[in-house]
Amino acid sequence: MTAPIEVDVPHQLGKAVAKERISNGFGKLADFVPGGAITEHRWEGDTLHFTVEGLGQRVSAQMDVGDANVHCIFTLPAFLSMFSDRIRAKLEREAPKLLE
Repeated sequence: MTAPIEVDVPHQLGKAVAKERISNGFGKLADFVPGGAITEHRWEGDTLHFTVEGLGQRVSAQMDVGDANVHCIFTLPAFLSMFSDRIRAKLEREAPKLLE
């Protein structure tokens, strides 16, 4: 595994509303892996843990929801690490849309 990609998404929604919006749309984040799909997900308190699989690769991710911020952590396998800058850019663009 490589160093994780971390992205912070500020918001003014409050924790409950942010969690609801993430629950309704986090599947869209699977698109950062071509052919990707969410294969597992679970909430533990205010943290959503999920797995994206695509191209024979498995990405572990979590989103920690706070009152004014969502901290996203994506751990890429070595094969996808060469695309980490592109993946980070896409996540920085797309993750805030989950809260709209």
